[in-house]
Amino acid sequence: MSDSPARHLALQGASNFRDLGGYPTNDGRTTRWRHIFRSNHLGQLTAADIEIVRALGVRSAFDFRGVEERAAGVCVVSEITVHSLPIEPSVVAALRTELARGTLTAPVALELMRESYRNYVRHHTNSFRNLFGHLLEDRAPLVIHCTAGKDRTGFASALILHALGVPDEIIAEDYLLTNQHYKRDATAAIDLPEDVRNAIGSVEASYLAAAFEAIGSEYGDLETYLRDALKLGTAERTALKARYLQS
Repeated sequence: MSDSPARHLALQGASNFRDLGGYPTNDGRTTRWRHIFRSNHLGQLTAADIEIVRALGVRSAFDFRGVEERAAGVCVVSEITVHSLPIEPSVVAALRTELARGTLTAPVALELMRESYRNYVRHHTNSFRNLFGHLLEDRAPLVIHCTAGKDRTGFASALILHALGVPDEIIAEDYLLTNQHYKRDATAAIDLPEDVRNAIGSVEASYLAAAFEAIGSEYGDLETYLRDALKLGTAERTALKARYLQS
């Protein structure tokens, strides 16, 4: 039986709160448990949830939500310092435009999701670069989140795991765990068809793949993106690994 900590912490008010620890890397090390968490937003935590998060020692949150999203769900853990790395949501508005045109289908929704991931690379690399700057300065434990903890947070988590040397197949598995744990808000975007809400309320391998295809198109390869766009040179990668990996 494994003695490893639980990866998924089943919080009542944040269903997608997960630990990025325990993953093997290509150089034979392992990501540290209880250092980096990924989650949906922290504005609906119960009193019991707050005590769990406090016991984890989390003191910093890196929040990818836009202005209105943040206002609608302010972090309820008083000890946590929130650092805003805003990426305004765009998919639902684009879906409603298609709905008004009469052209909205599930395949259209899937492609709009993929395009939003491409735009993380094309238009929002500064937010991910700032995240890594914080990771090199801020002491864990810390949490990275957006609203659902699946798209902006999913891409950020994949970048972190790549930078730490975790193999691609394990990164993909971590990304897809959202589909096991995230409990969607049944009242969100109820004007959209059910198959469309399913497309935007879960994650698909093709979404993450679209972001990495954009990295290839814009920067040539992932290593160049990490080095030139995210400013993770050899010294920074070494420091990141020293902080977040164990032998």
